[in-house]
Amino acid sequence: MGKVIVEQIVSADGYAEDADGGIGFFANAEWINGVDGEQLRMLSGVAAIVLGAKTYRMFADYWPTADPAVDPVATPIRELPKFVVSSSLESAPWGTSDSAEILRGDGVAAVRDLRHRFTGNLIIWGSLSLSDALLRAGEVDVLRLRVLPVLLGRGRSFAPSDLGLRRLSLATAQPLAGGPVVLEYSLAP
Repeated sequence: MGKVIVEQIVSADGYAEDADGGIGFFANAEWINGVDGEQLRMLSGVAAIVLGAKTYRMFADYWPTADPAVDPVATPIRELPKFVVSSSLESAPWGTSDSAEILRGDGVAAVRDLRHRFTGNLIIWGSLSLSDALLRAGEVDVLRLRVLPVLLGRGRSFAPSDLGLRRLSLATAQPLAGGPVVLEYSLAP
């Protein structure tokens, strides 16, 4: 059974969204694309992508037609099976000839089921509500934070405020050009 990896892009003060719910603070492509080599390494062990509805919409608007010459991670993102945890989506098209499978009901139960369906890792990007539920349930094995060199002062934390103490073990820390750092933590059982 593979691991559940939650990856968040966060400000240096720990916010995944600004005070208005936006993600414009990480619109600088150099900060995002500077991690492609590390992302490709991580994705080599991923069997499927799991997203919440809001993050799915952002991904579906960009990744199906993204140019792999510009965004090297476009190829694995395009090729990996995709699942969307949603009670509101009627369909989840992915480009012109593919779609993501919609998982209804409890997101934690859906991810648990996927863990048994796939031998490789599952990646959850963004998807703050789903990530919150998985963290609360103790279903996250690896927490990857792409920490950007910006301070927001307020906004939405990448972790739920009612989580309580969770021990992390630093697995890797990789500084990137321009100031971002990729931190990968293992979560203690």
